[in-house]
Amino acid sequence: MQTLRAQVAVLNQQLQKLEEKLDRKGGAALPNPAALGSSSSEPAVSAYSAKPPAIEKQAPSGGTAARSAASPNPVHGFLERKPGDKVTFFVPGGELTAYGNLDVSVDATTKGIAGEIGPDNNPPVGNMGWMPALSTNLSYFGVRGSQSLNGLPFKFIYQLETQLDIAATSGALETNSNQSNVVKGGLTSRNSYIGISSSQWGSLMLGKTDAPYKNSTAKFNPFYAMIGDYQVIMANTGGDNRVEFGTRLDHSIWYQSPNWHGFVFDALVSPGQNRAYNSDNIAAGESDCTGGNIPGSGGTVPVSCSDGSFGLAASASVSYTKGGLYGTAAYERHENVNRSSDITGLYPSGNVFSQLLVAQDVAAEDAGKFGLLYAFKTKTTIGGIFETLHRYVPADLQFQNERQRNGTWFFASQGLGHNFSAHFGWAHAFRAPGDPGQHNDSNAVPPGGDPATDATAGAGVDNSANMFTFAVKNKLSKSLTAYFDWAYTANGPAAHFDLGAGGRSVTTDCHDAFGATGGLTSNPHCWTGGNLMGVSAGLNLKF
Repeated sequence: MQTLRAQVAVLNQQLQKLEEKLDRKGGAALPNPAALGSSSSEPAVSAYSAKPPAIEKQAPSGGTAARSAASPNPVHGFLERKPGDKVTFFVPGGELTAYGNLDVSVDATTKGIAGEIGPDNNPPVGNMGWMPALSTNLSYFGVRGSQSLNGLPFKFIYQLETQLDIAATSGALETNSNQSNVVKGGLTSRNSYIGISSSQWGSLMLGKTDAPYKNSTAKFNPFYAMIGDYQVIMANTGGDNRVEFGTRLDHSIWYQSPNWHGFVFDALVSPGQNRAYNSDNIAAGESDCTGGNIPGSGGTVPVSCSDGSFGLAASASVSYTKGGLYGTAAYERHENVNRSSDITGLYPSGNVFSQLLVAQDVAAEDAGKFGLLYAFKTKTTIGGIFETLHRYVPADLQFQNERQRNGTWFFASQGLGHNFSAHFGWAHAFRAPGDPGQHNDSNAVPPGGDPATDATAGAGVDNSANMFTFAVKNKLSKSLTAYFDWAYTANGPAAHFDLGAGGRSVTTDCHDAFGATGGLTSNPHCWTGGNLMGVSAGLNLKF
């Protein structure tokens, strides 16, 4: 083996001397067989950057990379590292970049319902006080790259991204309130796509991604994946941890424009891929109901996708940036959203009133918002969002319509010295016209199935809520940040908003410990009106 290595070293020296002779004579460097097919040194255009390609920096003189960068048709070795970038490598015809996010925190949270008593005169089951936990938060690894297309003014682009579970074992999700067939740590389980991109015309992609509606206000959320993430309330129609309008949309086609004098436009469409008119089938090619969970998850019958499954989805946003000012408006719509489990869980099987309402409880839902943010030269950033959510059901279903309300978010961030920053946020959920909570709310006596009284059972209840959060961050290095976060959710008597929605493996919700398994055998007990609180300290590494 040592003899072979010595021979390779001698051959490399001879090849370098030959290249230097050719350079002095004005000839081109010898081609690297591993790089055949490479026709351009133009850097990749990121599918979500909307920036024109940067000019490649020249490597220090004297090396092969320097001579390649200086030549009209540079030749790079396979997986040769790009000068000035530790995680980008040259491949035949393009570039490949590795990236990732590692985030683990130590948490302590309480559900704030330890003193409550249900209609059966029993308290919540289990420990509803403070519980410590380790949580993996929005951790992932991915690769993205580009390939030049000879003679064409755009590039082929791709991205493959996988969720990482650091503190827990990867697998399918099962709790006492829902089940999923999706494997959390499966390859390409997060934003992944292929497409084409041009610095002049923008990018067109096919795959799965966070929707434009979600991305449009990401910079308003310095608490992303912390217990005080604004998704506890914003874009969250049900008050649980699903965040209906802050989700990833599978089987999608989307476009992102380049930056036109400060304006950027994004648009996405996701075909329903569902043969059922009421969206109660699993979408073709998927493993879960659209919107999350397996058919029948949560203990509803018949077994179908009846807990928020939807058909076609469309999402769009427009933003404007000038100096420290950033403004955005966004809209998203889901067609044929099936929530008939709110009815089948409310009435006994065969109830005539129930059968009438089930057919009506498939309706469109949409969300719209606008936000404004300003970053001052004093390292102070303030911003706010107004959001409106709607579910288009007939009047006789408004009594259980918790999906229609307004919401607001305000935040302020302040840089402190070179490495520290402090952040404050407040989210408010206004009242909804109704509430289906009586079918699983341990604080309410279920109705008796009489239309005369049930039609107003959920109307007029106080299901508003406020969430307050405060965080301090310390940038330990260019890529490593330590953080501490405190969050508090104050629910109205009929509200059940949580802590930690959006991107965390450990969340705190309204359910007690009753019912150890998911699926049809579960009977989750949700205790509304809880005052949830938590503290969290963690480390976050980005590369």
